[in-house]
Amino acid sequence: MVAEMRMIRWLYGYTRMNRIRNDVITDIVKVTPIKDKMKETKLRWCGHVKSGMDATVRRRERTNIPKGKTVRGRPKKSLDEVIRKDLKVVGLTEDMALDRRLWQDRIQVLDHIKMAS
Repeated sequence: MVAEMRMIRWLYGYTRMNRIRNDVITDIVKVTPIKDKMKETKLRWCGHVKSGMDATVRRRERTNIPKGKTVRGRPKKSLDEVIRKDLKVVGLTEDMALDRRLWQDRIQVLDHIKMAS
């Protein structure tokens, strides 16, 4: 988010010296947060994979990946965990991926630019 705000400030000619808060700048420039667009893209890909029952990509779900040596610290989140969390936020289940229209309508993040014009 820091890099995103830095780019938005640079793009629109604002600097930290202007002492304008981030939320004010995002309201002025009307930009959709990149994390929301990334979530939308991730869920669109997930819907694509889940809708094709015999897709080659689905083989990854059925394979058992051997566990290697464990490392110290908290384990990294798997893609499945992240997608499950995103689906819960949007209010979808994996079974709904077969209804493409519903899936696309639910995951779509509206761009502020489209709404303004």
